[in-house]
Amino acid sequence: MRRTAATSAAAERGLVTAAGFESAGGAIAHLQCIGNPADAQFLQGFFRTGPGEYGEGDRFLGIRVPVLRRLLPQLDGLPDAELDALLHAAWHEARLLALLALVRRYGRGTSAEQQRIYRLYLQRTERINNWDLVDSSAPYIVGAHLAERSRAPLHRLARSRSLWERRIAIVATAWFIRQGETSETLAIAARLLHDDHDLIHKAVGWMLREAWKRDGRTGEFVAAHCRTMPRTMLRYAIERQPAAERQRYLRGECAS
Repeated sequence: MRRTAATSAAAERGLVTAAGFESAGGAIAHLQCIGNPADAQFLQGFFRTGPGEYGEGDRFLGIRVPVLRRLLPQLDGLPDAELDALLHAAWHEARLLALLALVRRYGRGTSAEQQRIYRLYLQRTERINNWDLVDSSAPYIVGAHLAERSRAPLHRLARSRSLWERRIAIVATAWFIRQGETSETLAIAARLLHDDHDLIHKAVGWMLREAWKRDGRTGEFVAAHCRTMPRTMLRYAIERQPAAERQRYLRGECAS
């Protein structure tokens, strides 16, 4: 009832109309109406927003992803500039909503619209600054856009000093994996094999796990590097293998 009342109040204040949100400001004000302080407190901890943590300083309203997804049709009429403004919001959920809207728009867009969204995305990577923001958008914009194009932008991202750009590089290859292509995942994984951040270890291991489902060469890659890759990366990569095989890899008995 609380969310229903908040949504009704937002409509009465003109933040959302039958045609949808009229501006980024209206969308943000609506999000502020439907936030949940208890959820916000939980999410602040879950996404590591404390001093020195990877999400330091990020702010949450306490809105779950299914709720945000239900709002997406109401952003269809906003120009790209308003989605860009939403992406610059201080609130994490506003940035996530903007990214989900860009993914939706990219999937429905013309070639010219897709090119514009892709360029906007890469110009705003400093706003795509937590793992969920990357994971919900990189495959569907960056991966999709580069599917039939040069992969050089991925390698530039993989060399970046930005944690989030490096994560974009590897997670974007999820799009290729779903199309049955694993070579780019292995190439980016090799470049990030000795990255120093746990969030990259998890992302690379995740992509290796998914690639392994489709191509045995991934198993050969893991076998060749299992003694030197970070332990977290290895655990993620072998997660779907039989228990005996997982133990063998963890003992380092995996040279090809």
